[in-house]
Amino acid sequence: MGTMDKPLSTPMDKNKQREVVQALIEFLPKSSVLFELEAVKPYECDALPAYRQLPMVVAIPENEHEVQAILRTCHRLGVIVVARGAGTGLSGGAMPCDQGVLLSLAKMMRIKSIDPHARTATVEPGVRNLAISEAAAVHNLYYAPDPSSQIACSIGGNVAENSGGMHCLKYGLTVHNILKLRAYTQEGELLEIGGEGLDSAGYDLLALMTGSEGLLAVITEVCVKLLPKPQRAQCVLAAFDDVTKAATAVGNIIAAGIIPAGLEMMDQLTTRAVEPFAQAGYPLDAKAILLCESDGAHEEVEDEIKRISAIMHDSGATEVRVSQDEAQRLRFWIGRKSAFPAAGRISADYYCMDGTIPKRALALVLKKIEDLSIEYNLRCMNVFHAGDGNLHPLILYDANEPGELERTEAFGEKILKLCIDVGGTITGEHGVGVEKLDSMCDQFASAELHVFHQIKKAFDPLGRLNPGKAVPSLHRCAEMGRMRVHSGQERFPDIPRF
Repeated sequence: MGTMDKPLSTPMDKNKQREVVQALIEFLPKSSVLFELEAVKPYECDALPAYRQLPMVVAIPENEHEVQAILRTCHRLGVIVVARGAGTGLSGGAMPCDQGVLLSLAKMMRIKSIDPHARTATVEPGVRNLAISEAAAVHNLYYAPDPSSQIACSIGGNVAENSGGMHCLKYGLTVHNILKLRAYTQEGELLEIGGEGLDSAGYDLLALMTGSEGLLAVITEVCVKLLPKPQRAQCVLAAFDDVTKAATAVGNIIAAGIIPAGLEMMDQLTTRAVEPFAQAGYPLDAKAILLCESDGAHEEVEDEIKRISAIMHDSGATEVRVSQDEAQRLRFWIGRKSAFPAAGRISADYYCMDGTIPKRALALVLKKIEDLSIEYNLRCMNVFHAGDGNLHPLILYDANEPGELERTEAFGEKILKLCIDVGGTITGEHGVGVEKLDSMCDQFASAELHVFHQIKKAFDPLGRLNPGKAVPSLHRCAEMGRMRVHSGQERFPDIPRF
């Protein structure tokens, strides 16, 4: 974790800025090359505004040819390039460089083709996640990954961060739902990765590129998988008077051999923040609620919902509701999707964490987060993808109060360290970006980080694509005294296993 709310800044080279602008307007419209302060200000950060930096120049191409030309020009001039999608990222991964070009792909939003027989869609990187499902609906198909920001986030950014969503437990992350990419290296060389078949020859570069956070290449086209809309979907809402009981219910559902379409948890602070905003009908006296959805054929859903309801009761639920129609099902989910904006209603600022833990550690980690909340005197809303252990604690703070920002940062770092200690990881879908660079030193040993740097060098030898993100230097880790030495042992080996 770096120092929050302190932009990285060096004096801007105005001569270099003029040189870059003149080179770009030779092939881009002047309206697509931004460099005045009021024009570049909106691009200084992504959805984690604690990390921000004004770019030297913003370039906004409208097609793949212009992307290639921008990259070749920047390569020739020795200029850094940071690619940006919709800017909904939560780790500072799209924060620009003050000596570089911010390459916005927002105008590249064409859906090139939909093949209902192959169940694929080929789209440009600026296409919104939800727009794919909207376009495929006429064929009774949809795109499964559904991040909370799906109404705004772009598919290119989803690939860069390997985004998930509330239905990723059953249908997988972005990496499981794409087939092929077109991308360009920093030198402007075209890469075609993957294929429209179920497998392709050679190394799995598609998986390598997915989640690479813009460090390896700039994505210009994505071929995604589409799925048939399920015949039926129902959601169970279960209330618990104890968070540990809710965590146990999660394990009991998975242990019963049920893979729900979605399995989400919210604690009481979250539901009380969400309810006035979303009016989802949540029981506000519950210490935690679970949302568990089943989808598929009518008979399959009916059987699964009965089994899920029984497990919830047996696990100590004080109340179990089953959605009776589509409107009620959507109301259950709108509350969960509204957790982040609802946090803004009860706190001046909030810091959204992202870590993943084994499901068997849910109860322990929630208790530890509660203890940390008391230690740092900061409220924390717990909302997460319980089915796959992807946590999203929202630490509530006020940046105008002296010391709160620093306490928030320390609190968040402790949460990430806790994820590692129970056998998990520091990210699930938000990426590392700038935010978690220091925590990468806790997660990985020097040999592993060295391999990451070698991969980066193979794709980007001069290190000009999104530098200073995702993978810390070995010197940085050593300087902090945090170079991980693997012992093969978790700190909590006695966590009950489901």
